[in-house]
Parts: sequence; structure tokens; C-alpha cells
Amino acid sequence: MRIHQLPETMINQIAAGEVIERPASVVKELVENALDAGAARIEIVTGGGGLNLIRVTDDGSGMSEQELPLAIGRHCTSKLADDIHDIRSLGFRGEALPSIGSVARLSIRSRAQDSDSGAEIAVEGGRIAPVRPAPANRGTTVEVRDLFFATPARLKFMKTERAESSATSDIIRRISIAFPAVRFTLAGADRSTLDLPATGDTLEGQLERIAQVMGREFAENAIPIDAMREGVHLQGYVSIPSYSRANALQQYAYVNGRPIRDKLFAGAIRGAYADVLPRDRHAVTVLFLNVDPATVDVNVHPAKADVRFRDPGLVRGLIVGSIRQALAEAGVRAATTGAAGMMAAFRSGPAPSTGAGPAFSYGGQAPMQRPANFDLGGSPHRPLDSDSRFSESDQASFTPMTAASADARAGLAEADEALEATALGAARAQVHENYIVAQTQDSLIIVDQHAAHERLVYEALKNALHSRAVPSQMLLLPEIVDLPQDDAERLAVHAPTLERFGLRLERFGPGAVAVRETPSMLGEVDVQQLVRDLADEIADHDTTETLTERLHHIAATMACHGSVRSGRRLKPEEMNALLRQMEATPGSGTCNHGRPTYIELKLADIERLFGRR
Repeated sequence: MRIHQLPETMINQIAAGEVIERPASVVKELVENALDAGAARIEIVTGGGGLNLIRVTDDGSGMSEQELPLAIGRHCTSKLADDIHDIRSLGFRGEALPSIGSVARLSIRSRAQDSDSGAEIAVEGGRIAPVRPAPANRGTTVEVRDLFFATPARLKFMKTERAESSATSDIIRRISIAFPAVRFTLAGADRSTLDLPATGDTLEGQLERIAQVMGREFAENAIPIDAMREGVHLQGYVSIPSYSRANALQQYAYVNGRPIRDKLFAGAIRGAYADVLPRDRHAVTVLFLNVDPATVDVNVHPAKADVRFRDPGLVRGLIVGSIRQALAEAGVRAATTGAAGMMAAFRSGPAPSTGAGPAFSYGGQAPMQRPANFDLGGSPHRPLDSDSRFSESDQASFTPMTAASADARAGLAEADEALEATALGAARAQVHENYIVAQTQDSLIIVDQHAAHERLVYEALKNALHSRAVPSQMLLLPEIVDLPQDDAERLAVHAPTLERFGLRLERFGPGAVAVRETPSMLGEVDVQQLVRDLADEIADHDTTETLTERLHHIAATMACHGSVRSGRRLKPEEMNALLRQMEATPGSGTCNHGRPTYIELKLADIERLFGRR
């Protein structure tokens, strides 16, 4: 066959296969055009999930009668000048409208700001009708009917009307977060309406828009992020560890205002929360990254959801470091969902009598068995101090406060008042030999003693890990690992860092490394697999996270087995010591497995349970 030029309609249909995947893709392209036109109000109407009708109306700058034919021509755009590396708009390809017109019935009605009259142009399956005068308000209305009627094979891949409508709603929500000063309205054939009023460009307005989209609950459990590194600015909000989701759908990422779905962001968020969330839980995040347009390539895919950074290591390091710092500075915080769940679990009315005795200890007043000695550093066999050994004489010191002198009662009251002013308050009781009940000035705190202490021990082990080199074990014979030359070079560059973690290796020819020592914490280890995993990790992110995560996993296991066990009775001073260490330890709101270590119930909530409010 001879080489020949494809017809223009077929070229547009090929482009449509990449740009127009489903109705939500059409909505995305049209809304981005409206935003680039400076619209302050955008209204979207759909029918049949968007397959029958999509209408997008904006109050932007509009187009003149002469510009309408160019708008539906391929590679015609007002958004790109001479430099493909300086993209400051959402759209720039000039492919969306001709692609839509090649597979649907498209009409565009518009009136420019400086014009007294409007005009309209129509395209049906690639066939263009002449421009004609039409009444129009300032701005543009784009109407798309019978999507994919010209390519009926694509209709077989569409989902249900409800699923397509849901995808469109998600697109609008995702875009709207980046443009809080714009009002978005989405109406469907099922009479459902999504209305997102403009909230303004201020930080308060941005948080208000996020609350509109993601709910007030996220705003109540979010930590602000604001960091700058080498000209890259990261802002946004991330959830506290105890507020998480079963999937990553509630992770929103933006680069220069453009909504993206990027593996680098997802991996960085997962890495930042690695110590505080289990693998099957995901943080809720809204992150805005602002960079020089010349340092990011948004021209990777026609959908423009993927981007490539000139320095991905810088971006990943900024995200991970900023989130970890924010989590540490946030201190100890419990998710508001914990209190809501507790409120829902309570039921009014008397509890049935079981005939059992009290299942709690308070200051030693309830009968106690002699527990094994322990200290808050994680050893189950060593006392906290010389006076912490439990004996019968200790029972006497746990007599009710009414038996103490007036001076003693005054001293205890002052001490209690000081403790109640702290974040986790003063310990009041131990329930079911596992849960510490504490009181603050305005709330009730319930702490899972094992989960809390597990986190404290884990953080202590990590600090020890990073404050000095990890002990290593020498191999009887060096292990030679054959690798691609690039991987061997990367490992050699990171050799000093790896040696701090107990892994000593060196180049062994152009395509191999010789491993002489491995971390003692790992015990018997598959050296070949470990080194190859590290090489892959460094190639992907230019980091040594694989080894770090393995060492942290060992530390987490040690913490779990060396912590205060459930079922151990604690003395009041031991409970209070645990609370104070929790307050001083970053990330202590969750255990190593991502479960909450404590729940806070406000006094106002308790009063509502009893009908006092």
C-alpha cells in the first residue's frame, strides 16, 4: 500500500480516542476552557449520564464571530505563544473541540466582551456548518449531544448512566478545589444538583471550598502544609493519621492549579505516612504544588493528568519531609470520628446486670494482683524506678483521698489541676486492664495502653537507629551481585548512606557490586534480592527507602513485642507517665499499625448523652 494522508475527520476521531474517553472527559475539557477564559461562574447540565447531553455555560471572555471557525480547528489555541515549556493555562493543545465535534453533535454559541452580538457554529460528526448570528449573553455556551454517535463502537465501553454521572461529579469537585473563587453548578437529568458557591481566593476561602467538596469532617481533622524548597512551593492540607480512608480516592493533587493523578505524589504520600498508617489505609490530602513551568512537563499525555518533573527527587523529598514535619508539629491529636463513633455506640437506659464485680482499677482501690514490673522504655522485666515495684505496702498508698490530711488533699488537688491542663489530662482509672481513663479540663480521654506504648517504643528505636550507625554482620565471603551498569553506579553513589544502615558494598567491575556486610537487625537475609530491590528503589525515587522500611519494620516488630501488654494493671504514676510521654512523642495518636491510641470525648458530648444540652 502507498502512504497517503488521512482525512481530517478521521484524524480528529483518532485524537478523540485519546482525549475523549467518556462524558466526564468532555466536561473536563469544556470546564478547563471556561476557566482559561476567566469565568467566574460555570454551569454544567447533563442528560443520560452525559451521553445524550452536555451543556457548559460560562461568563468568561467569550469569542468573536471570526474566532469560532478557528475554535473547532485542530491545533488552534489562544493559550500558547511560542514556548511549549512555558504553559500557564489548563488547555494548550487545541484538540478538544475538534475531537468532540468529530464524534458528537457540537454547537458553540458565544459573545465576546467587546461585542454587542453573539454568533454560533455547529459541527456534526466532523461536518462543519457556517457561522450564523445568534443571541447570547457575554461568555460561551457549548452544547454536546449524542456523544459517540459517529463512533458507535465506543458506546459499548460506557458504564451505566449513574456511573458516568458520578465520574462527571468527581471531575467537577476535583477541578473546583483549585478554583475557590469560581462558582460551579452541575445539574443532571435525575434532578440532582451540585452547587459550589464561590468562597474567594484567600486561605480561608480555600479551606471553605475544600470543606464544600470533602466535608467539614476533613477540615476538622486536617493539618495545614506550607513549605518551600529550591523554588518549589507546596501548600495544602493533610489528615491526621487517625483520620484515614480505605482507598486513595480522597487524595487530591495539583500542579500549578492543574488537577493531576501522578504516581510520584501517591508514592510520596504513602512514604510520609508509612510509620503511622497500615498499608490498607490511606491518608486524605489536598496538595498544591507551584513550580516554574519550565521545570515540569504537562505535555506527556493528551488527557494532561500525568506530569513529569525535571527534578522528581526534589519534589518527592519536599512532599515527604513537609508532611512528616507537619505531623510532628501537630502534636498528639485524636480524630473527631472517634468521638462520633463512641457517641453512636452509647445507648440511653440502664445496662443489664451481670452480677460481675467492678472491671476497673482506680488508684489501687479495687483488688489487684501483683503485676510484672515494667518501665515505659519497653522492658517488661525492669521497674520504672526504685520505688515502682508493686508490693502490699503500695496498697496503703492507694487509699481514698478522703482518708488523707487536708494538706495532702490540697496538694493532690493542685497536682490534678496541673495535669488536667495538659493535652491528655490526669489518669483517673484503668478499665478492663487495658484502657486508661483520663480527665482534662473539658474532655474525657480513653487510651489503649498497649497501642500507645507500642508507638513510644517504636519511636525510641527509630531515634536510636538514626542517631548512630546500625550494627552490621560481616559475611564470610563477599556476595557478588550482578546488575546493570546504571544500577551498580547508583548503588555506589549511595554507598556511604547504605553503610550507616549496616549494608557495606563496593563496586566489583562495571556491572556488579560486592556486598561485605549486612544489617544485623535483618538476620538471615537474601542479599541478592535486597540489593536488587534497593537498586530499583533508587532508580525510581533516588532514595534508599526500601532498606529504611525493612529496618523500620523490624523496629516495629520489636516494639510490638516489647510494649506494655493488654491485661497488665498499672499504678497511677505509671499511667500518668505514659500520658506525658505520649504528649511528647510525634505520631503518638496512632500505633505502628495505624490504629488510634486514644479517643477524646468532649464534656459537651457527654452532657448531650444525658440530655443536658
